[in-house]
Amino acid sequence: MPHWCQSLYEEHAPQILLYGRALGLSHSESEDVLQETFLALMQRAEVPEEPRHYCLRSFRNRALNYRRGLWRRLTRELESLRWFERGPEESLQERAAMRGLARLPAEQREVIVLKVWHQYTFDEIGKLLELSPNTAAGRYRYGLEKLRACLNGEAYESFASGETPALLDTADTVTEA
Repeated sequence: MPHWCQSLYEEHAPQILLYGRALGLSHSESEDVLQETFLALMQRAEVPEEPRHYCLRSFRNRALNYRRGLWRRLTRELESLRWFERGPEESLQERAAMRGLARLPAEQREVIVLKVWHQYTFDEIGKLLELSPNTAAGRYRYGLEKLRACLNGEAYESFASGETPALLDTADTVTEA
C-alpha cells in the first residue's frame, strides 16, 4: 500500500465509517465501501492534490451508488435501529443523542458528521457536497437546533456559537424518549 494511502487510512478510517453511517449505510456496508475506496486509491498512479478530500468524495460517490440497490435498502432500514455501534458503558444521554442524530434529515446529519467528527470547515463541506458554504452552515445550524430540541439540554447553547464539544456529552436532564 502506498505510504500516503496507509497514513490516510490509519488517520481517518473511523471517521469515514461514521460518515458512511450518516449516508445511510450499515456498519458492514460502510466497511465494504471503505475497502473499495482504498483499493481504487491504491491503483492511482499519482497522489491526488487533496488526498483527504479526494478520498471522502470518492467514498461518498461509492456509498451513494451502493445504496441504490433494493435489497440493500431493505437491509439498511432494518439496521437503522443500530446506527452507532453500542458499547456496554453507553449512557441514557448517549442513546438519546444517537437517536436524535439518526432522526435528522440525511442532509443535516451528513453536514453535522463532517463538521463535528471530520472537523471540516463549511467551505470544505460545500466543496465536498457541491453546495454553497452558507447552505452547509444552514444545514448544520438547523440540525443542531433539532438535536437541541430532541435532547432538551442547556449544554447545546454554546454548541451553536462555534464551540464543538463532543456530540454525545449531553446535559444530565436528558430523559429516555
